[in-house]
Amino acid sequence: MTLTSSPKELGDAAHDERRQMISGADALMDSLRRHGVDTIFGYPGGAILPIYDAVHKAEHEGWLRHYLVRHEQGGTHAADGFARATGKVGVCFGTSGPGATNLVTGIATAQMDSVPLVVITGQVPRPAIGTDAFQETDIFGITLPIVKHSWVVRDPRNIASVVSQAFLIAATGRPGPVLIDIPKDVGQELFEYEPVEPGQISPRGFRIPESPDISSLSRALSMIEEADRPLLYVGGGVVSAGAHESLAAIAKRYQLPVTTTLMGKGAFDERDSLALGMLGMHGLACANFAVTECDLLIAVGARFDDRVTGKLDTFAPSAKVIHFEIDPAEISKNRVVELAILGDVSKSLSMLVELSSTRKIISKTTAWLDRIDNWKKRYPLIKPSSEGDIYPQEVLMAIRDLQLDAYITTDVGQHQMWAAQYLRNGPRQWISSGGLGTMGYGMPAAIGVQASLPKANVICIAGDASILMNIQELGTVSQYKFPIKIVIINNQWQGMVRQWQESFYDERYSASNMQDGMPDFVALANAFGLKGVLIKDRENYEKELKNALSYKGPIIIDVRVRRGENCYPMVPPGKSNAQMVGLQEQHEFAD
Repeated sequence: MTLTSSPKELGDAAHDERRQMISGADALMDSLRRHGVDTIFGYPGGAILPIYDAVHKAEHEGWLRHYLVRHEQGGTHAADGFARATGKVGVCFGTSGPGATNLVTGIATAQMDSVPLVVITGQVPRPAIGTDAFQETDIFGITLPIVKHSWVVRDPRNIASVVSQAFLIAATGRPGPVLIDIPKDVGQELFEYEPVEPGQISPRGFRIPESPDISSLSRALSMIEEADRPLLYVGGGVVSAGAHESLAAIAKRYQLPVTTTLMGKGAFDERDSLALGMLGMHGLACANFAVTECDLLIAVGARFDDRVTGKLDTFAPSAKVIHFEIDPAEISKNRVVELAILGDVSKSLSMLVELSSTRKIISKTTAWLDRIDNWKKRYPLIKPSSEGDIYPQEVLMAIRDLQLDAYITTDVGQHQMWAAQYLRNGPRQWISSGGLGTMGYGMPAAIGVQASLPKANVICIAGDASILMNIQELGTVSQYKFPIKIVIINNQWQGMVRQWQESFYDERYSASNMQDGMPDFVALANAFGLKGVLIKDRENYEKELKNALSYKGPIIIDVRVRRGENCYPMVPPGKSNAQMVGLQEQHEFAD
């Protein structure tokens, strides 16, 4: 074809380009590229090899970066961290059989925390499905309860359509994971490929969430204006919707105190005088007292989780409830609400701000804020003793003061709760497993964050027990030289298990002591080609920590802390949020 080709020749060429003969695997990679994918986390295996051959081509073409994790669970958590830090859809690959089942914990983690993932698995060839073939597992059936949607692609001509639907479903409405299972021979089969662009196909029955009702928004403002003791109760939906600016505007306009869930950290500036910090089982005393005493609870992108509410019938017992929510299934699921405002939280809050600008603002919360301020002063977070063993709380306070702009990932346990209490994070800079409480989440999630934001300062707060759950991902950190700072709060226990055994099981410490068999984390770091530092003496510990955190490459910082320290405040199971234990042990004001 020449530069003077006729319109018909040009049209035929364009048609040929769109309908070319390629393999299912190449069609998959082209479809991912069209949906903005440039980063994938995964681990190869037999059934997914045709797809990995296409990955090889894509990397050589320069548009894709594939990160080899050391375990498929690490791949899902890395994709999850990528999604939480960027707001984009995370993508991960795993092969059939054990490769697919290793993905399940990460899929469930994303589902519980509403994180958008596209998980792609290899499967045995179509003729072998149902024959108990080598490494055959019905991952479609296994994951049905923990995905928004899933597909088994039995015809390569459906790949482009399925990928387009997958990204739309994962990211639209309440985000979540989806799964695409692709038999090996589907990836190998040549067919006439026709691309599908993003948004070109809408799944049957799929509906974009409707705009919030303006009359409901007006009623919400009236309820806020009439309340004497209103409280904003903010969950992860505000973070995933990117609604933090509108949230701040409405809070400041009406002088509304703000408490956040574990997932909602970063949705509101915790340095602001209106901020109460986290509420719930290990929430701050002022937040738990405020939710118990408020007369209007404004729930925004939150789901009334049991770790937040405590004994449900004592949660905000005197309050009317407004619930801003995108998922109709969450309305009155755990707590009956007086007013539900369905729709995208970002759109709802921005409309609320706009509507409020047309009304006269009369702040009625001065006395209420003074009361909350008294709780803050009376029940501050613990500032530990400056003598004896290093306290875990002071390690988190030092990290807070030294690393103001850091992206924080955590594992699960006491260290997670201390981090939530003491650290202050911006939007999308707090990345932690909330709903599922997945040990071993922190380090692979940090890999995903660092891969998506190469220049960001990324710190993983880990426990000595949790870190071992996915310790193999040090190999990934080493291979790609991710400059992640891994801080191990090392009390040589499964710390939260030990605390519960002390508090509720008469100090019968069954299978929670991790002292025997504890690895030398510095030597382990060195074995992976990383730097390791041990901090165990109070003398100069702050200087040592500062030096370690300023190291330019990846580093494990093993901080030996007081073994028997408990995480307070704590709401015992079956108690109301006002019945916290540990308050009497707090002394001196934290900064």
